[in-house]
Amino acid sequence: MFQPEEETLNSNELARQIVDIIEDKQATEIVLLDVSEQTSIAGYFVIATIDNERQGNAIRDDLHEKLHIQHRVRPLNHEGMQESGGGWVLLDYGDVILHLFTKESREYYNLEELWQKANVVMKIL
Repeated sequence: MFQPEEETLNSNELARQIVDIIEDKQATEIVLLDVSEQTSIAGYFVIATIDNERQGNAIRDDLHEKLHIQHRVRPLNHEGMQESGGGWVLLDYGDVILHLFTKESREYYNLEELWQKANVVMKIL
């Protein structure tokens, strides 16, 4: 039986796909940063606010399902929520790193300030 080849995503497309998925799952204050000139660990950071840990876990599960099924993309690593209960989730897709924070955790870690020299590619409030 013929199976179509999976569409491979470049880093920018992956970052934008992640933004679309987390926006559909009601994450807010989404920021896509191009950090490629500031660090070699990633090309893009996606930072977003979630209401609670349950929403963070649901987003993580939805990302896994959609990105893995459609594009065979899985995070290289993930941390937060289920493991720590600290109000944040980090999903490392190699060149794209997703940071999901509760409002309190986002204010505490303040990544936008830390990466203020990064180019803001997209902001969804």
